[in-house]
Amino acid sequence: MAAGLTIHAPPEPLALVSRTGNALRLFAVDAFAVKAGLETGMTLADARARCPTLVTKPADPVLDARELDRLVRAMVRFTPMVAADPPDGIVLDVTGCTHLFGGEEELARQAMALAGHTARHASGPNATAARALARHGAKNGNVQTLPVSALELPEDAVAALRRAGLQRIGDLSRRPMQTLAARFGEEMVTRLRQILGEAASPIAPRRISAPIRLETRFPEPLIRTDDALDAVEDLLEQAARDLEARQLGGRRFAVTLCRSDNARRRLVVDTGRPERDPAIVLRLLHERIDTLSDPLDPGFGFDSIELAILRTESLAARQMALEGSREEASDDLSALIDRLSTRLGPNRVRRLTPCDRHLPEVAQKLLPAREAKAADWPVEQGQLPRPVLLFDPPQSVDVIAGVPDGPPQRFRWKGNLHEVRLAEGPERIGAEWWRKRTGHLVEGKQPTRDYYRIEDAEGRRYWLFRHGLFEETSSPKWYLHGLFP
Repeated sequence: MAAGLTIHAPPEPLALVSRTGNALRLFAVDAFAVKAGLETGMTLADARARCPTLVTKPADPVLDARELDRLVRAMVRFTPMVAADPPDGIVLDVTGCTHLFGGEEELARQAMALAGHTARHASGPNATAARALARHGAKNGNVQTLPVSALELPEDAVAALRRAGLQRIGDLSRRPMQTLAARFGEEMVTRLRQILGEAASPIAPRRISAPIRLETRFPEPLIRTDDALDAVEDLLEQAARDLEARQLGGRRFAVTLCRSDNARRRLVVDTGRPERDPAIVLRLLHERIDTLSDPLDPGFGFDSIELAILRTESLAARQMALEGSREEASDDLSALIDRLSTRLGPNRVRRLTPCDRHLPEVAQKLLPAREAKAADWPVEQGQLPRPVLLFDPPQSVDVIAGVPDGPPQRFRWKGNLHEVRLAEGPERIGAEWWRKRTGHLVEGKQPTRDYYRIEDAEGRRYWLFRHGLFEETSSPKWYLHGLFP
């Protein structure tokens, strides 16, 4: 008889990391990291020293904000009074709504299930009390037991309260407000009265605009596709007036053509930037129709057409220039990208965008051009110009250098010997030591790279790097990473 034993390793602490000034700090930590003594705001170096097994991933505040906005929209099903509490909270005013969902606890359970994230919730007499109870994990609903840090005052003000022996909200509530205001300021008293429910703490609810949906019906079915597109143009013009009044532009337009035999054909087009010009959207619809594998057949005719703008973004009015400008050139490029993406497919038209990474081969990524925004490529201080063409992976070369850590004097690539006439560098790029192997991230300790811009005797220019310092390895290797035009 044999017995098996399986040992499960405890999960590794996880933290999101962001750059603050010249330091990498913990942006967010999970429960296992908290148990290991880590907290947000701590430098990554201190966190590594305290917890060597810490797993890190880059923080993405933009993506977090989008997810928070999505959750706010989802919570409108419970109450129209919903407000975001950045960076990671939502406040709901459920006054008069709880009975519709079986009570307060059942409403909270459904909201947590809908969010799909691990979260804490709490209820209170006002927004300030509820958010303080939730953020400090107080399940008893008593604000008197909360620490004075729940007032969210500056650190020096919180330290002054603690030095005075005032540790909890209850300690403050028993003192005269006039005395507290004279010693600690009006701001502290205002927040104290709000958290106690003695002063108003209104929320600014997210106003969800009504979706833009238009429909037209015909007394006689339209049997020509061109006539149907003329009707679509009329709907687009109506939608443009609505979009202009809201200062919005559409990013996704859906047209549904309803035939008299109840068959429905749906056409969806996307744009790379907010649009409300009917001519632009109509041109994209023509491109979509031309690429259909199943031709658009009116059959016995279209008896109604629906237009829905499924995605919108802010688009303020713009003063047009009297002569051509860079902005107009950008508009032309965006229109070309939209047409090519509609005809060829979004993943066949792509654009390089910069990434916040140190190593050159991962400092950019290809995204669908319609989704990627044109961005200025960052250039760090002391960084030399980069070549247009990079090899993936870098190609190994044999190098002869005058001194062990000096620039190359000659190198052999693909069997050809190149004499170096000019050399510029080194540009030192350190390893991304703060990254652990989690998905696309790389292992912590990697050799340092010294890059050189090289020109050979024939005038050709190359980008070479030495992989590893002599204190890191006894035999550093050389690689050709790119070519200059």
